[in-house]
Amino acid sequence: MIMKAILFVIGIVLISISISFLIIYINLLNMGYTFSEYVNFIIRRLEIIAFIPGVCLIAISMLKRKENML
Repeated sequence: MIMKAILFVIGIVLISISISFLIIYINLLNMGYTFSEYVNFIIRRLEIIAFIPGVCLIAISMLKRKENML
């Protein structure tokens, strides 16, 4: 039970960091970047790539079966 909660919290933290940086990087569009250059930039950033493991951790924490309570 505690392991599921820890995985869930870590997933939420990773997703919130990714979304925060994505919002910050939107300012690049105002600086003259085209949309394709913007997308090319953000898909290579580690902060944005952390979104995928975050979603996976949340899914694992929600789908993991209960252990036997003996």
